[in-house]
Amino acid sequence: MKKIYLFLTLIIVLATSCSEKGADGFSFVGWTTDVDLNGDVSRVLMMENDQFVQSESSFLGLGYADHSFWIKLIVNPEYKSKQNLFLEISNPMLNEIQIYSSKGLLLKELGRINFDWEEPAKFFNRYRLPQNGEDTYYVKVNSYGNNNVPFYLIDDQSESWTIHERNLFFGIYFGIILAMFIYNLFLWVSTKDNLYGLYIAYIFFVGLTQGILGGYIDALLFPNNRFLNEYSFYLSTVMVNIVGIYYSIKFLNIKKFNPKIHKIGLGIISVYIFILIAFLVDFGIGQLKIRLLQIFLGIVPVFLLSISIYSLRKGYRPAKFFLFSWFLLICSMVIFLLSDLNILPHNFLTNYIFTIGSIFEALLLSFALADKINILKKEKEIEQAEKLKVLRQNEELIREQNTLLEEKVRLRTDELEQALRNLQNTQSQLVNQEKMASLGQLTAGIAHEINNPINFVSSNITPLKRDIKDIMEVIDFYRESGEKEFTPDTKKEAKRLEEDLELDYVLEEVDQLLKGMEDGAKRTVEIVKGLRLFSRVDEQDVKKVDLHDGINSTIILLNSSIPGKIRIIREFGELPMVECLAGKINQVFMNIINNAVHALSDHMEKIPDPVITIRTKSLGDYVKIEIEDNGPGMPEHVKQRIFEPFFTTKAVGKGTGLGLSIVYSIIENHKGTLEVLTEEGQGTTFIISLPVYQNAPKYD
Repeated sequence: MKKIYLFLTLIIVLATSCSEKGADGFSFVGWTTDVDLNGDVSRVLMMENDQFVQSESSFLGLGYADHSFWIKLIVNPEYKSKQNLFLEISNPMLNEIQIYSSKGLLLKELGRINFDWEEPAKFFNRYRLPQNGEDTYYVKVNSYGNNNVPFYLIDDQSESWTIHERNLFFGIYFGIILAMFIYNLFLWVSTKDNLYGLYIAYIFFVGLTQGILGGYIDALLFPNNRFLNEYSFYLSTVMVNIVGIYYSIKFLNIKKFNPKIHKIGLGIISVYIFILIAFLVDFGIGQLKIRLLQIFLGIVPVFLLSISIYSLRKGYRPAKFFLFSWFLLICSMVIFLLSDLNILPHNFLTNYIFTIGSIFEALLLSFALADKINILKKEKEIEQAEKLKVLRQNEELIREQNTLLEEKVRLRTDELEQALRNLQNTQSQLVNQEKMASLGQLTAGIAHEINNPINFVSSNITPLKRDIKDIMEVIDFYRESGEKEFTPDTKKEAKRLEEDLELDYVLEEVDQLLKGMEDGAKRTVEIVKGLRLFSRVDEQDVKKVDLHDGINSTIILLNSSIPGKIRIIREFGELPMVECLAGKINQVFMNIINNAVHALSDHMEKIPDPVITIRTKSLGDYVKIEIEDNGPGMPEHVKQRIFEPFFTTKAVGKGTGLGLSIVYSIIENHKGTLEVLTEEGQGTTFIISLPVYQNAPKYD
């Protein structure tokens, strides 16, 4: 901090030590506004000295205004006789300057809108005063910015800068700017770092602004364009701030350190964009855009200085150069403003301090970028060293991994074996399902083929019984008539024939045969119906099914394998039609009932009254089916594994262990549940819950 104060003090001392540009050569300096005069010089000529606001200095700070100012100058008598005496108005930002004689004659037009490359004196806003001429002059000035009007009387022998010296100064300035532009452009092309692109854009607009400020850009590129003569400086200033702020927040990594400050920076850029548009499109806001620009020209340096300090405190080393560059520029701005306020004298250093400050700022920003490259280079070297370290660590890890590899291979082998077992399980289930589907198709075909002749037989039994009944009536009639009308010999012969044929026994046997045929046909029809119901295992479409039909058909098919001692008790409730795959559900009933039959058959001697009870119940959106047996039950460890594939308690060759696993999958696919209630010696109950509708939201 002490170094900064020392540097600032040194700059101020240098500014005050330089000789002041020209001494006051006026006996009277006064000014007034043009608000009531409407630009009428004749009315100004009629005003007395006391009607002007008199100034003790030839430097007038008239501030911001939307109107023009009239200034009255009276030259000291000792200056009138000098040759090559010039009246200089040393502010290149004044838009228009008109110099009138004491008689109201327009002597000269100067200012930005009157720059002329053919007349170098206009760059300095100079007018050659005639030797021994008038001593009173009237000057009309206006500006969109601050109306600072410094008057000087200079001659060829004064120490003020000549045109050639000024050109030399700006030539050196533009040479430095151009060299930095080309150098950083080369770096941008080489490194592809967008920061260099932003920096060269910033250098370009800084150089453009200083060129406009010096009058070179106006005179060389657009000497006759009034709009650019008036506004080019403000447009370039806006662009300098837009690019400079964006470059600064990118360079200082503000978005990484503090996103809120980054958004503030973008907000300031948005204001500048609005100001830029306001200059290009007339919104009717007049001087407001310039006032707004002036306000933010005071805010932006403070903002940039603050974020550079913030970034430096975060440990970002390139912020040092950035902070110092902006500190120098702000110091130059302070000195320039102090000279504008007439606190510091007007000389070469104070007049061009801002231009000199911009050179140092650009140089230091370039150093900051170079420092960042060095930091990136060092970081890359550190990164490479870290990579080398990591490689060495990797070698060590590889040796360690080789030790662990066998263990991992073993674990992976176990996983593959488990996966193989799962695959075999799935394959077995698929094969079993395919067999069931084929069996269903075969059963359906057999049932269809048997159904036709059975229908023929069953449909003919009733007419046959009716015909035999008619024949019996005829035989009875013959027997009754024979008793009355036959001769004794005929009766004897008929009696002998009846005894030989055992007619009474034949008649009784015919009746029994007819009853047996009728019972057999009915049973065959029921079996065929059961086969047709059970054969739907290959169906893939959900249909509404009567579960009672499925249970009954399953029992019919199992009748041949159910010992006569086992009783089947049906406790059916009222069930709605249930949406399901009928064949799959029949397969569930078949497996569970068949397991119950086997459990009872294997322990028949221990169970006096073996019973399988089947209960059904409707519970709103779902139905419940309970299949209970009073068999031996299961211990807990068996219960925990009954749904595992290939797990079976049956003897070798009597079961695959897939039945209940498939049953569980079928119920799960129907969005139902399957529970087992069992205790050793207390029997087993399978509880099946199925949703009535497969697309009900409750089960989705």
